[in-house]
Amino acid sequence: MSKVLVTGGAGFIGSNLVEALLKDKSVELVRVLDNLATGYYKNIEEFVGNSRFEFLEGDIRDIDTCKKAAEGMDFISHQAALGSVPRSIADPITSNAVNIDGTLNMMVAAKEQNVKRFVFAASSSTYGDSEGLPKVEDKIGNPLSPYAVTKLVNELYAGVFQRAYGLEYIGLRYFNVFGPKQDPSGAYAAVIPLFFKAAIEKKSPVINGDGSNSRDFTYVDNAVEANILSLFTKRKEAVNQVYNVACGERTSLNELWTYINEITSADIGPIHGRAREGDIPHSLADISKAQSLLDYKASIKITEGLERALQWYKNQTK
Repeated sequence: MSKVLVTGGAGFIGSNLVEALLKDKSVELVRVLDNLATGYYKNIEEFVGNSRFEFLEGDIRDIDTCKKAAEGMDFISHQAALGSVPRSIADPITSNAVNIDGTLNMMVAAKEQNVKRFVFAASSSTYGDSEGLPKVEDKIGNPLSPYAVTKLVNELYAGVFQRAYGLEYIGLRYFNVFGPKQDPSGAYAAVIPLFFKAAIEKKSPVINGDGSNSRDFTYVDNAVEANILSLFTKRKEAVNQVYNVACGERTSLNELWTYINEITSADIGPIHGRAREGDIPHSLADISKAQSLLDYKASIKITEGLERALQWYKNQTK
């Protein structure tokens, strides 16, 4: 039996992870720490009343809150972060405070509470201006945004805490995760929820640039799978590593809209706008390391993932 803290557990990936952990009878307690700045209480409301679930509203920028959240925990899955490349360019100070200071606070709390393992959300943005495809974990470039800097620093801190304090860690470099509970509203919404919102409302979406930019879009269940494998793996060679979490397939923004246009029967064309500052043109992951050391499957590919996500977005408009 184990106790797991999920920071950012009211957010998109975090709440999906919490749901999966509560289905695992070997997990005695799932505690969520979230300040509800970008997460939503509605994402975890269904778990309230479950004797194996606890919710602590608080901010990872406060060290005492982090220590309280980590108390008695066996494992930490650190999903709390301030996402979005454009947001970090507009406000680098807040992104730094949440993603670096907040993560450092959680690592300190994990160390002091003798947490067995610290799993954290890393990012494919760490590859920066590295042009090689597919992206391999040990070959990164220079960061292209403040957000990318924060995620790289998280990885560096994890390595230091392992060497200095013996804290086991696994970092998961997410590649464009999408799926249920990903918010389509707000200035910094991700492309897939924005496309679904446009299709359902029969409005032309805005594609940044000419649409040739491509991404390794990853359904959220694959990210959840990677987290659970990382939390509970018994393989010594698998820990103190960073892994790509993706499908190993590349889809352009134009192809993405074509898929969504078809499955929603929207039958509308996109509008092309200017390219986003700080964006990399192409992203494709080599997932062989996660497959080999974590037994990661990434079984849900983009077309199946989009169909699953569509059902959720349809339900939100009823």
